[in-house]
Amino acid sequence: QVQLVESGGGSVQAGGSLRLSCAASGYTFSRYCMGWFRQAPGKEREGVAATYTGGGRLYYADSVKGRFTISQDNTKNTLYLQMNSLKPEDTAIYYCAADPTAIWYSGAWNCNKPPSDYKYWGQGTQVTVSS
Repeated sequence: QVQLVESGGGSVQAGGSLRLSCAASGYTFSRYCMGWFRQAPGKEREGVAATYTGGGRLYYADSVKGRFTISQDNTKNTLYLQMNSLKPEDTAIYYCAADPTAIWYSGAWNCNKPPSDYKYWGQGTQVTVSS
């Protein structure tokens, strides 16, 4: 049974930092697409960052490039999202997602996929950035 449990959300002022964690269990962590998504009130869920845990091309949304970093610890079956220079527009519920299917193109595994193509989801963690 696949389980994804996010933690690390909270409230910070603009310019601050948070690190989200996603503890995974129930599958082979090192061979999956894993991504961070977020959903703000009244908006659609959007991709923030994604990676193939077996090694592949990282993906970042343009809005977070240079500020957020996705990483993983395969020994702990944990995915991370380091968020720096946070802005009020980063306020959202952040979700961790996993899926066994990666896309091979341009010589690398890619996991930049829409939310509908991710099979497993965590419960989400709230991130609130005040100005």
